[in-house]
Amino acid sequence: MPHELNPKDTTRAMAYDLWMKAPNPMVTFFKTLDVPNLVKVSRKRNLKFNMLLDYCIGKAAAPIKEFYILPVGEQLLQYDTIAVNTIVKNRTGEVSSCDILYTDDLDSFNRDYLTYTTQVAATCQDYDLSENSMVIGTSAIIDTEIDGAVGMNSGIFNNPFIIWGKYRRKFFRYSLPISFQFHHTQMDGAHAGKFLHNLQVEISTLK
Repeated sequence: MPHELNPKDTTRAMAYDLWMKAPNPMVTFFKTLDVPNLVKVSRKRNLKFNMLLDYCIGKAAAPIKEFYILPVGEQLLQYDTIAVNTIVKNRTGEVSSCDILYTDDLDSFNRDYLTYTTQVAATCQDYDLSENSMVIGTSAIIDTEIDGAVGMNSGIFNNPFIIWGKYRRKFFRYSLPISFQFHHTQMDGAHAGKFLHNLQVEISTLK
């Protein structure tokens, strides 16, 4: 279970004062990722591309301490674990939400991904880990290429969120534009930049 922090005792004290009650505290970065290695691993090991990307997202975020802190209501909560959310098309043709607990072991992460996305698709019931883990939201619009997307500021859902479309092929190169939205109380641009750098490294070095 997460525990509440006193913002004044954290490195986010100034950001908390500046952004918690701001009309729009969300910031969006855009980045184009090079993903030929992800395509290669997906095909060679018969693994889902989006599962691999979710795994790399979790691995890129794990060493950054700001990802374990989240503003919820007026509280600043500290989590011990990270999960990555994926949107699943269920048996009715609608969408449901599924959280996958991040683990450094790819085979274990893949098993959980397949188990819980299959369960969610069949039952049409969301699988939610947000009570115990800081969840990174994702949305894959795989039927079309997009340059990026700006998410909404609901005032309730403050989690970091990543959106992407269909990856692009040009000759033998593959690229994937993404957007990364985060709450400014949780992290600054430098932390977001470090995460996006980590993400590219994890994608390029995945075996």
